[in-house]
Amino acid sequence: MQAASILADEQTVLVTAMLLVVCMGLWASGIVAEVVTAMLFFAAAMLLKLAPASTVFSGFSSSAFWLVLSGMVVGLAITRTGLGTRLARSLAGRLSGSYAGFIAAVVTLSFVLAFVMPSNLGRIALMIPVVLALCDTFGLEPGRAGRSGAVLAVALATPLLSAAILPANVPNLVMAGTAETQYGLHLAYLPYLLLHAPVLAGVKGMLLVAAIVRLFPDRMSPAAADTDEPAPAFSPEERRLTIILALTLVFWVTDSLHHIAPAWVGLTAAVICLLPRIGVLPAEAFGAVNLRTCFYVAALLGLVAVVDETGLGARLGHALLAVAPLEHGAPAQNFGVLTIIASLFAVVVTANGAPALYTALAGEMSRASGLDLANVVMIQVVGYSTLFLPYQAPPIVMAMDLGRVPLRSATILTLVVGLASLFVIAPLNYLWWHILGRFP
Repeated sequence: MQAASILADEQTVLVTAMLLVVCMGLWASGIVAEVVTAMLFFAAAMLLKLAPASTVFSGFSSSAFWLVLSGMVVGLAITRTGLGTRLARSLAGRLSGSYAGFIAAVVTLSFVLAFVMPSNLGRIALMIPVVLALCDTFGLEPGRAGRSGAVLAVALATPLLSAAILPANVPNLVMAGTAETQYGLHLAYLPYLLLHAPVLAGVKGMLLVAAIVRLFPDRMSPAAADTDEPAPAFSPEERRLTIILALTLVFWVTDSLHHIAPAWVGLTAAVICLLPRIGVLPAEAFGAVNLRTCFYVAALLGLVAVVDETGLGARLGHALLAVAPLEHGAPAQNFGVLTIIASLFAVVVTANGAPALYTALAGEMSRASGLDLANVVMIQVVGYSTLFLPYQAPPIVMAMDLGRVPLRSATILTLVVGLASLFVIAPLNYLWWHILGRFP
């Protein structure tokens, strides 16, 4: 009886691995629409009984799903009321220089906003409508390379650069929570910022700007950037939406005081936007929300949950650790190996799932490498912020959908930035940590 159970477990792990490869391959290649792959996962996981329905469909109960959905409603409100265009007009005069300067400003703003707004998806929902309005102001119409570049500047800067700020994204919080629970490690805000911000935010931000300007070259229209005309008065809808957004931002910034998750704050804002008289959108406007991306995020999170519950993630981690060339007295080599391990975990279980898997193995990695446990835990930030494909970060997918950017364009940029991060940013991180005295 026990042997049959073990065999069944082995078969479940094998089938889960096959489903993982199929889904990730389809999402990465774009052979079929993302939502079709999402539905394929739900159907296959349930038909093959890989995990209970509560696990397979757990993505629908996750905060990320509801933050994506509410973010799309709020983003639609910003666009339809004209508030996005108004914000764009107020910024246009300051960003009306070169195209490269525009992209640099968008990347910088995406990073700075992470200090006050703790959710990647929430920042995407606020930034994309404004950036699209800016593109219209500067003559970067749909189909122009510069429009795709501006959208992708927000899409990648939001999850990648925010990794340098401890409470600014989900992977950081998963890492911090797991490290405290398993090892009693308490991560402090300022030491974390000093360790990661100069290279992971500063240097990587410049690398991202250079990659976008090179891969999506364009020129802004000076005539379209003219904003000398007086702006029209605020409409009642704009006033109400401004109040809704201001209150939402206040609750997001103060989440450490009231302990209400950003997702539920965002969902409340979305509901208020759709209420009659108080809101700014008719209920019928919900039909304009693209639920394909929401289903994609739910499937992605459900797949990660199935990989974790079946034990496939732990097996992959231990198998990788068994062949990893970790050696005592070789800090540079160990830094590189651990960075690659963390980045591979992010490919398999996405950036949100990688910290839980990596941190669970951090004790073994510390013993095998001879590195301090705190250093081993911190190295993963370099790894899971090194992304190669859009599906690894739901914020990138959400931005692609809101900005109507083709998967091919996003994949090319993500792959280029990921490889540059691995071969340029990671060595610079090691050098910076050496200067700080983290390594001999």
